[in-house]
Amino acid sequence: MSDNNICNGDCNSCASECIGEGGATVTLNLDDGSTVECAILTIYEAAGKDYIALLPLNENGDNETGEVYLYRYTEEDGQPSLDNIEDDEEYEAASDGFDQWLDEQEYNELVFEDDEEVEELN
Repeated sequence: MSDNNICNGDCNSCASECIGEGGATVTLNLDDGSTVECAILTIYEAAGKDYIALLPLNENGDNETGEVYLYRYTEEDGQPSLDNIEDDEEYEAASDGFDQWLDEQEYNELVFEDDEEVEELN
C-alpha cells in the first residue's frame, strides 16, 4: 500500500477516501513481471472469507477499462496478504459478495441524495 495510507479494512474508522486522489492504493506485481497500481475499493466478507476489490489505475491515476480485480485477503502478523482465487465456486462467492457491496453503495448514494433533496425543500 502507499506509504501515507495504511488500510485496516474498516472504512468507517478511516478519514481518507479509498477512491480518487490521496486514496489508499496497493501495487500489484503481475505474473508477467509488470506492476500495476490499484485503488482499494473495499475489503469485504463473502462465504466466510475476506476479499479485497482493487481498481487498476493507469499512469494518470484513472481506470479506463472498468475492470476490477478480486483477491482473497488475509493478514499475517499485521501485514496484508493477497492470494489468487483459484476455483470457480470461490470466485462466484467473491463476485456475488462484491456485487452485493456495489448494490449497497448505490442504495446508500440514492438515500443520501434523497436526504439532501428533502433538506433543500425545507
